[in-house]
Amino acid sequence: MQRQKRSAFTLFQLLVVIAIIAILIGLLLPAVQKVREAAARTQSMNNLKQINLGILNYESVYRVFPSGVDDKHFSATSRLLPFMEQQNAYNLINFKKSIDDDANAKVRGLSFKVLVNPSDFVDRVNPEWGPTSYLFNDLIFYLNSKTKLAGITDGTSNTVAIGETLKGDGKKQATDVRRQYVSLKKEDLKNTGPETGVKYFKDDKNIAGDRCASWMDGRFLQGTFNGKLRPNDERPDVSCGGVSGVSALRSYNRIVLAGLCDGSVRSVSTTVSHTTWKAAMTPNGGEILGADW
Repeated sequence: MQRQKRSAFTLFQLLVVIAIIAILIGLLLPAVQKVREAAARTQSMNNLKQINLGILNYESVYRVFPSGVDDKHFSATSRLLPFMEQQNAYNLINFKKSIDDDANAKVRGLSFKVLVNPSDFVDRVNPEWGPTSYLFNDLIFYLNSKTKLAGITDGTSNTVAIGETLKGDGKKQATDVRRQYVSLKKEDLKNTGPETGVKYFKDDKNIAGDRCASWMDGRFLQGTFNGKLRPNDERPDVSCGGVSGVSALRSYNRIVLAGLCDGSVRSVSTTVSHTTWKAAMTPNGGEILGADW
């Protein structure tokens, strides 16, 4: 009785199949990555829309926008929690104590999905603080500010209220201008300009990596920014004692997301001119936005 021969793959055929599968995976991965990036961008846009809605609802109740930071260093976000479906967290805050007081330890450690850009791989800058991915325009949200909607004479649809940025990575070495910034003293503010941080960063001096470490903190580069640098500017941000300085919004790609004072959200190209970007940041400067907006 003859045995029936069974057909089988030769080693060469098997290698060909493996090679084809590898090629297909190589072709699919970029497409999958693009889908993930698009989904993350959509989620971040939704976050900004929810925060923007909270700002407008707050204004409708109190007739002013929340202050960017108060004397206890509480952020605008702290005041907006009830308007972002976080009333329970808001009730835990002791606004009579400072943000770093033990009385606020539990609530400042909370993390909220609406405050985090899902495309940023850095989770928490400090394990004891809940982070944020969104900074408020400190020309509108500043120390004890009481900005009125009517005071935005350049038009609410032409003025940035809040922007998306990458968080710091906690490092104190100058490795990535998107993650670290130059930390100077409050007294240095009067001499600080767009070029100030360049030499410090090059020499690896006065480097901090705690940008956006705490949603509760309204100080500069924690809760606020001023856009004196264009998005993804190659020059580093500078904070002078958390009061002010120079800063940009930071992203992985050529787009940053910005929430406008009318509640809308838009993508802004990092190639936007400094003139147009400055005009979009000022609430009552009288400038005309350029064609690149």
